[in-house]
Amino acid sequence: QVQLVESGGGLVQAGGSLRLSCAASGRTFSTYVMGWFRQAPGKEREFVAGISRSGGSTSYEDSVKGRFTISRDNAKNTVYLQMNSLKPEDTAVYYCAVDYHRTIPARNRIVYDYWGQGTQVTVSS
Repeated sequence: QVQLVESGGGLVQAGGSLRLSCAASGRTFSTYVMGWFRQAPGKEREFVAGISRSGGSTSYEDSVKGRFTISRDNAKNTVYLQMNSLKPEDTAVYYCAVDYHRTIPARNRIVYDYWGQGTQVTVSS
């Protein structure tokens, strides 16, 4: 079992930046794929970014490409999401998640095994 704790959310003006962190504990961090998802009020939870076990492969949802960067530090058991040029439509609760079974990140939230509690990101216009 894995425990995930997100941090770094907050209120920022459009065009600003935030860096989310997700600290994992409970199993060897380098053995699983990590993903970031987000859920806005009244909407489905959607894939934002994912990173492979080694960090060598990443995947992004189209609307965040070029603005968001996912990375991981396996020595610190932490995955990050650097978010630049934020827009009001990025406002959501952001969740990190673990996938034990695949070697590259999947976009379907169903395949992820464990989830953090989420951190709120609010972008004002």
